[in-house]
Amino acid sequence: MTATSSTQAIMSVPRPGSQKPRSRRKGGWRLTALLAVLSLSVLIPLYLTIAMALKTPEQAATGSGLEWPAPIQWDNFAVAWKTVNFGQAMISTAVITAIAVAGGIVASALLAYAVVRNWDRLLFKTLYVYILAGLFIPIPVVILPLVKQTAILGLDNPFGVALLYIVSDLAFNSLLFIAFIRSIPLELEESARIDGASTWRVFWNIVFPLLGPMIATVGIFTFLGAWNGYLIPRMIIADPHLQTLPVVQFLFQGEFNVNYNLAFASYLMALAPTLIAYVIAQRWVLSGVMRGAIK
Repeated sequence: MTATSSTQAIMSVPRPGSQKPRSRRKGGWRLTALLAVLSLSVLIPLYLTIAMALKTPEQAATGSGLEWPAPIQWDNFAVAWKTVNFGQAMISTAVITAIAVAGGIVASALLAYAVVRNWDRLLFKTLYVYILAGLFIPIPVVILPLVKQTAILGLDNPFGVALLYIVSDLAFNSLLFIAFIRSIPLELEESARIDGASTWRVFWNIVFPLLGPMIATVGIFTFLGAWNGYLIPRMIIADPHLQTLPVVQFLFQGEFNVNYNLAFASYLMALAPTLIAYVIAQRWVLSGVMRGAIK
């Protein structure tokens, strides 16, 4: 066998792992195609919402609904703003959401820290079971007693709604923080206590900054629940001028018809703060994870 033929024979033999890049490329294309199909389930309804918000009632009544409006009816947003008093409703919703997010994060983090660091005591183990039981009690079951109780205490207002959001989410948020705090080494706190730091200072200066990723997660869940909540503010808030966006947007739905153009325009305006908050919190989660990995 000549040197040339032996070289060709060696080159023709498949090397171990030579097929992996091709299989990986196939798997990447399949994943990309799957993500593209799944993204259509979000993009198509979003397109229909935007198109409907920019149409006149006559344009919405004709066609299949997929047509882009021509001409575009920008006045729908102004009319929707005035119809539901959008500014006042957005202020009420923003106040409730801010109190619920800040209060929910602080209350659930403090409760989770107390449970984790006192797990050897029977009282805190019982408290953990009590918190876990709160996950199995839906709000609609206890909504009527809550309505009467908030009215007696003078909490039938946006502040009372924010407190109810904090209490109702306390079980789920605390469980998230409990699982995260258990992964924090106890040696970090012991070194601070040797230097004379109190329990309160250890929590705020050492433990709480390490909870960044979980704070963002709890903040996202609480924000979405408070911003889009309908049942609690509808049943609790007595003054109609202080109602939230999901409640006042119900005005577009009549007994026999629905003004879809104005309704979808109002939905888009209410959706904008949610998207902004989600994008900001998502970046915070990624940066928090990277800081934790570096440390």
